[in-house]
Amino acid sequence: MSEKEVKRIKLPPGSVRPDIEGSKGPRMLPGMAMIAIFMLFVSMANAINVIAHRDQFRTSALYAILTVATMILIGVFGFLRLKRWGWALLLGGCFFYSLGNATLFFQTRQPGYLLPAAFSMVFFLYLVRTEIRERVK
Repeated sequence: MSEKEVKRIKLPPGSVRPDIEGSKGPRMLPGMAMIAIFMLFVSMANAINVIAHRDQFRTSALYAILTVATMILIGVFGFLRLKRWGWALLLGGCFFYSLGNATLFFQTRQPGYLLPAAFSMVFFLYLVRTEIRERVK
């Protein structure tokens, strides 16, 4: 074998996905990963808060909040795998988290609810972009 000869490795068929094989650049943008991590922490914090203060919630509200938090967690893991259903669940989670914070602001008039509402609405608008939709399958 000469010095300039390159040794090629033969991969078994099906070991590399065809949609990634010829792609250029990363499939997931940094903003996508950041939003997924943010929504992961938000849903876990909401679930822990509801469980810790379960005596202050009605049973129906407790189950509703835990169901939405679970759906967002499932969506985050699907989105990190670039699945379209994960993107849809995360998109809905961002929208309803923003809507919930805006509703709390209008009910209590506490300005602390506006910042998370604004952030999650910006994340929602980021996820709706065509560039993001093209990256999920």
